[in-house]
Amino acid sequence: MLAVCFSLVSVIGTGESVATTETRKYICRTFGSGVVQPFNGSSFYVHSNCPFTLTRFTHNRVECDITTWRGDNGLLAQVEIIINKIRTVLQNGSIMVERKSVSLPYDHTYQHIFHYGIYTKLRSSLLPLSVTWHSVPGGIDTVWVELEQELSTDMTGLCGKHNLPGNKQQLITESVLADDTCQTRDPAFAMNEECRMFFSYTLDCLQARTPHYIQLCEENIYSYEKNKYIGCAFFKEVVQQCGNSSYAWNIWRMVTKCAIPSCPGDLAYVERGAAFVPSCSNPNPRFSDQDLVSSCVCPRGKVLNDHADGFHCVSVSSCPCVFNGKSFSTGDIRRTKCQSCVCHSGKWQCSENFCPSRCLIEGQFVTTVDGKQYVLPGKCTYVASQGLNWTVMIEFSQKAPSLKTVSLQLFQVNNTAKIGEEEITELHQSDHALVFWQSSMYVEVHTSFGMKIQVQTSPEIQLYITPPPNHAGMISGLCGNSNNDTTDDFTTSSGIIENSAQPFAQSWSVDICPVNIPTCTNTDKEIFADEKCSVLNNPTGIFAECHGHIPTDHYHTACIQRTCMCGSSLQQCLCVALGSYAKACASLGVIVGDWRTATNCTLACQKNQEFSYNVQACNHTCRSLSGPDPRCGLDSTPVEGCGCPEGTHLNEGHICTAKAECVCHYYGGITPPGSVVCVHCAEYPVNTAQKTCDSLSKPMGTSMTCDSGCYCPHDQYEDHRGNCVSLDNCTCVYSGKVFSAGQLVKTNCKTCTCGEGQWHCKDEPCPGKCQVYGNGHYQTFDSKWYRFDGHCQYTLVEDNCGKRNGTFSVRVESVPCCDEALTCSRSIILDLQGLVTLTLSDMKVTRRHHKGWTLLEDSLYSTHTCQH
Repeated sequence: MLAVCFSLVSVIGTGESVATTETRKYICRTFGSGVVQPFNGSSFYVHSNCPFTLTRFTHNRVECDITTWRGDNGLLAQVEIIINKIRTVLQNGSIMVERKSVSLPYDHTYQHIFHYGIYTKLRSSLLPLSVTWHSVPGGIDTVWVELEQELSTDMTGLCGKHNLPGNKQQLITESVLADDTCQTRDPAFAMNEECRMFFSYTLDCLQARTPHYIQLCEENIYSYEKNKYIGCAFFKEVVQQCGNSSYAWNIWRMVTKCAIPSCPGDLAYVERGAAFVPSCSNPNPRFSDQDLVSSCVCPRGKVLNDHADGFHCVSVSSCPCVFNGKSFSTGDIRRTKCQSCVCHSGKWQCSENFCPSRCLIEGQFVTTVDGKQYVLPGKCTYVASQGLNWTVMIEFSQKAPSLKTVSLQLFQVNNTAKIGEEEITELHQSDHALVFWQSSMYVEVHTSFGMKIQVQTSPEIQLYITPPPNHAGMISGLCGNSNNDTTDDFTTSSGIIENSAQPFAQSWSVDICPVNIPTCTNTDKEIFADEKCSVLNNPTGIFAECHGHIPTDHYHTACIQRTCMCGSSLQQCLCVALGSYAKACASLGVIVGDWRTATNCTLACQKNQEFSYNVQACNHTCRSLSGPDPRCGLDSTPVEGCGCPEGTHLNEGHICTAKAECVCHYYGGITPPGSVVCVHCAEYPVNTAQKTCDSLSKPMGTSMTCDSGCYCPHDQYEDHRGNCVSLDNCTCVYSGKVFSAGQLVKTNCKTCTCGEGQWHCKDEPCPGKCQVYGNGHYQTFDSKWYRFDGHCQYTLVEDNCGKRNGTFSVRVESVPCCDEALTCSRSIILDLQGLVTLTLSDMKVTRRHHKGWTLLEDSLYSTHTCQH
């Protein structure tokens, strides 16, 4: 199932049908030395070197004013386009926007300027309008203005009004912006053999209009006979409007001796071709029949190699691939520790991820096994992850939002390893777990059933959990359930999926957990954090090597927040945050270089140990010389920290010594790394910690408690309303509301029933939903939110992924407000099976048909409005 959700400025009604209108375009042209074709009415000729208003109007409070000037050579010397007070000037072959020269493609919040075949096009983001022009030596020979819907009737200028025929003389008089240095003359003409010859081949197209066009041709050419661009622009426009089925289409250049335009590199000119040339980046650009124009294109079967300099055409199979700004040839392979990709026909074909997913708890920032990211609400004690045979618990420090201890309980209550408070010795091994120092900074735990835990112990405790394989859906806690579905990661301890992180996280707290993560209120700290954390985003900085592999947005936000809320050394907090990104990169095998030196985060090592980014525990201690080292053969990623130089071994005094100086070790007497806590509860008659309905779903601490006081009778529990009830009548909580036994809640495509204080949920097929709203906020089908506020039109989703023919495509484009920083709504374009295109803009749906498809024959779609 697939659902696409869009948030627009407003919606109307519930279930109302929406009128879908056909796309209709209104075009005004001026070409040659002064021919004008208004939106409506007959074309005419203007002979003048004065500035003229081509069109001026206001639509939805946005003003548009397009002005043209012709030079003494008859060509347009200057065109000025002002939309929403943004001034664009076309002059001397350059494009100036707000007095600054721009290169193409140029993307601005309000407008886009790009190559369009042999033409250049400006498309407004605020108005249903585009301006297209063709530059030649000496000026511009053709300009046309295109409207994609009817506008208000206040339009003025040579183009007239789109819905009313205009009087030629009135349009000229009202549109001229005369001054003392210019003049407008009456059209003059003389019989011209070239015009008469040309129009003898267009009778099938123009028919009764031929005499009028002959006069226009002779007025256009008169006194400009030596300027070939003047006459050829006129002939070309007539032929283009007659179309490729007209008799003149294939012979007009021979008749008029108008030269074929030259094209750069391998490109060849065609009278009617793709406005957007297929390229290695986009071998199948989407365009409609209206996007077939005079163009420079590659030979059939080839595309433009836009990843290399020059205009060279190659077969798609020879297209290079690009990654992180670097170009790769077909057949090239790039690898990380977790994936390999092969370049094939300009696209990367990548393997599945080799590396097991893991949960990250870095300060208050959590990334679940399935990749959902959130922030913990309080400095409490939580169940990080639990399964049938284990529980990993974390306890936060009350001084700062960082971990104080990590404890792992395996199989029995009396088998608990605790990391964080007491000294951890070299190695501990039992039937169920191996615990050892990987470096001076990291402790690792490997269990008999395949779970791996890595704990960074300094300068702050951070936790990394790799769940055991084949346990999908069988684990729970802050780290989620590891089922490759982010939508159910916020499953509470009572079994229901919450909508936000706070109630979810609080459900996994051992005790009552108030919201107490501090906020940043210190301006100096905030300035420091903002300045120093920016190193993560520097495109040429020490972390740039990893940018193509892991986006920095989450890590940059976390860096600013963690550094700003730091309770001790700002530099230390900064280094911990930067280290989180470096560690994520290293987990993929991407080494970012000596980032600690580059960011003033170097670490001092005790005794004679040395710092390294690549410390491995295997066979690096004196103990390992006395027998097989159990740390070898494990899937342990090298970590940073202090360790012994090559050829030396760490003794029990944490000094690196030569082999000959190592003492011998014998079987037995190995002290485990950390205190082994034997959890044993006294035999109390009542466990008062489990006398409420709420306690039935809450994780329990490592000891049983019995406090004196008043409690409900035996076999009864205090519900969430303060009443004593039986187990069958226990209440449940969801999103802060109390539900009675038997009541149903629908959440996240699941129906959940309250019973015995727990939620019992029945899975149902859940459609993926992609959302985009506001100034570039996106949520993927996998529920990942990110921010991207580009100015262009983007494909939101399509099913043409190279493996089968596509049936649909959804594209979106932001429609800015008059305030450049805001987005008012979005234009949405839906292509269906290449047969029909629907466009939703300004709360109107328009459609364009392809290949003769009609609505009566095949109802591909229906349209209606809904209320959120």
